[in-house]
Amino acid sequence: MHLAMPSPKHQIGIIVGSLRRDSINRKIANSIAAFTSDWLECDFIEIGDLPLYNEDDEGNPAPAVQTFRDRVRVVDGVLFVTPEYNRGVPGVLKNAIDIGSRPYGQSVWDKKPAAVVTVSPGAIGGFGSNHHLRQYSVFLNMPMMQQPEAYIGQVGGESFDTTGQLRDGPLKDLVIKVAQAFADWVDLIIRGKMLISEDAAHSARS
Repeated sequence: MHLAMPSPKHQIGIIVGSLRRDSINRKIANSIAAFTSDWLECDFIEIGDLPLYNEDDEGNPAPAVQTFRDRVRVVDGVLFVTPEYNRGVPGVLKNAIDIGSRPYGQSVWDKKPAAVVTVSPGAIGGFGSNHHLRQYSVFLNMPMMQQPEAYIGQVGGESFDTTGQLRDGPLKDLVIKVAQAFADWVDLIIRGKMLISEDAAHSARS
């Protein structure tokens, strides 16, 4: 059952791993943002303008790098929506993950609840990139939503209406289920962190 809507709504950063103008992953991400508008405040955090990560630049990071880190740092959770390239995540997304994880000890990903949705015209639905991101989340210390898994395959232009939103049907029903579960997941993790913090404060006063 869906949890009561949190107040205020949690702010979510959506990161799309495809730069293609007519990306089906971006269309799915747009649909998720629309479906969760009553529960989540979704903000698309773009990665296409980020330079390749180079530790030599840390003393004077590019404005796009600083903006990206600042925007991820303030959100309550992160939703990755991405295709699969060569059985892994697209290079542009891996680059963004590396940029957000540095400098060492200052990762913007730390403790942020996350979920991954992979979308593909093929049958396996981006299984490889989905699990790459799940592996990354372990080291990044991001509590990753485990269920429902979202390998969304056999998606094409006919899956969307003229506004770019999903048409009614099983695919839309699945995406809504994933979106609702993610809203609940973010709320669960944030409430849990608040309770731990309150318990620690109470113990310190005892």
